[in-house]
Amino acid sequence: MTKPPRLLLAFAALFSLAGCAQQDPKLPELKAEVGQLNQKLSRLTDLATALEQQTTLNRQSTNGVYLLPAAKSAALVKSEIGELSLALTRVAPDASGVQAVLEIKNNAGQPLPAFTATLNWGQLDPVTGKPLTVDMQTQTITVEPDLLPGPVKTIEVKFDQVTVETLGFVHLHNIVATQKPAQAAEPVPAK
Repeated sequence: MTKPPRLLLAFAALFSLAGCAQQDPKLPELKAEVGQLNQKLSRLTDLATALEQQTTLNRQSTNGVYLLPAAKSAALVKSEIGELSLALTRVAPDASGVQAVLEIKNNAGQPLPAFTATLNWGQLDPVTGKPLTVDMQTQTITVEPDLLPGPVKTIEVKFDQVTVETLGFVHLHNIVATQKPAQAAEPVPAK
């Protein structure tokens, strides 16, 4: 008599497990959402890592400012023309390498004077995260004020011999004013 109830219990358990095995219609949708969230988390992790690298490079730099395209963030530099905020935007492939827009802003709100600067670019060492100087490229940029000078200037720049994927860093340094601001004449004392 003990065998039929056990057999009956086994069938009941098997029947209830078969009901659980049916796929919930929302499961594929949930899997897709989890996949999207994982992609977003991965992008945010990459962005945070690049921003940390950019901050570290700038903290250690004694000359100029580093911008990492992967960081997608501005960086500050103190120069003879004032404290500047620099950002690299619209990074895109070009026939000979990469083109981008360099945005330069005077944080004091004063118009930017004419100046020159040296721009280096290249790859980052995948192990140390530091710039590789072996294949580093260099160019000098000249910035002239607009007819209506303002505190922000955007410059189109081209980075040759790299791709968007291999452009690891941009280093702007040696910022030198090309013309000194005219000093106001002192009033002549009245006699």
